[in-house]
Amino acid sequence: MKTKTPVGKPRGAFFGRRKGHPLRAGQASLIKSLLPDLAIDLGRPAPLDAGALFEVAVDAVRLEIGFGSGEHLAAQAAAHPAIGFIGCEVFENGVAKLLADVQRRALANVRILTDDARLLIAALPSASIGHVFILFPDPWPKQRHHKRRIVTGETLDALARLMTDGAELRLATDDVDYLGWMLARVTVHPAFAWLAAGPADWRIRPADWPATRYEAKAIAAGRRPYFLRLRRRPR
Repeated sequence: MKTKTPVGKPRGAFFGRRKGHPLRAGQASLIKSLLPDLAIDLGRPAPLDAGALFEVAVDAVRLEIGFGSGEHLAAQAAAHPAIGFIGCEVFENGVAKLLADVQRRALANVRILTDDARLLIAALPSASIGHVFILFPDPWPKQRHHKRRIVTGETLDALARLMTDGAELRLATDDVDYLGWMLARVTVHPAFAWLAAGPADWRIRPADWPATRYEAKAIAAGRRPYFLRLRRRPR
């Protein structure tokens, strides 16, 4: 399937550049040959069941918004072959790296959107997603750019509609200011319960939460990563 851009794109982008350094020949080949098979076509009618987006039968569907280089998504998909994983990412170089991982691991339970994740969130049926991951999103540190942050009350409202009761929302950041921003919003949202019982619950990455390349860079630069787990309350 090929991704089409529908009418009515959301205002303002929470993501940055779409391209970085030129792709290597093998990466460019994957963009042409493999991506069309995995890409979600927003020009088609929205499925009544999110699992219908996958060629294989899946027991549940999970969503990662801004998967970066895709190592977390690929690791999750490999560990849970009966679960479908949708990854949203506009950065072409990151998409190419995920495609290489999908090919190497022969993952049949991955689908990709190379457009604004909010378009997909709006299109998917209510109570259709079991987990949502937003890991190390751009903190947009300048005050005038704060409006571009993905974690907002509006986003949480949209995710609350999308997620099943008991579903888990996982957030990560290495920016202390953004951590405070996130907590100020998720802890007051009526649809979500923060699962932390003590400092270790948000300072230490859980064992079932695969590490990312960005996390390693943050630690190497002396920045502490923070990990938030929230549960979608029953409706």
